[in-house]
Amino acid sequence: MTIAIKRAYEEPAPTDGQRVLVDRLWPRGVSKDKAALDEWLKDIAPSNELRKWFGHEPAKFAEFKKRFIAELDANEAGWKPLLERARKGPLTLVYSAHDEAHNNAVVIKAYLEKRL
Repeated sequence: MTIAIKRAYEEPAPTDGQRVLVDRLWPRGVSKDKAALDEWLKDIAPSNELRKWFGHEPAKFAEFKKRFIAELDANEAGWKPLLERARKGPLTLVYSAHDEAHNNAVVIKAYLEKRL
């Protein structure tokens, strides 16, 4: 039961297992074929308000994480299918942010791993 995260701009790999896009917006310049996704779960992504407030500013990440976890706590229908996928085999959360350490996929991964 592994959960990985990967930018949408990286090449898919056989070891990715199920690939699920966890962003509300489609990654710029990435075709559906190149993304090689099994699913796109817009509803697990941060709300538009939270996403815009955060603006990918690392200084806001701690507060973003706190607010996003509150959104996830209220959205069991959004994250539970991902947890079930992770229990069945490798799962890769696909995201488009440039910052690999401060993004919603990092938060979702940690959130799910606490529930495995």
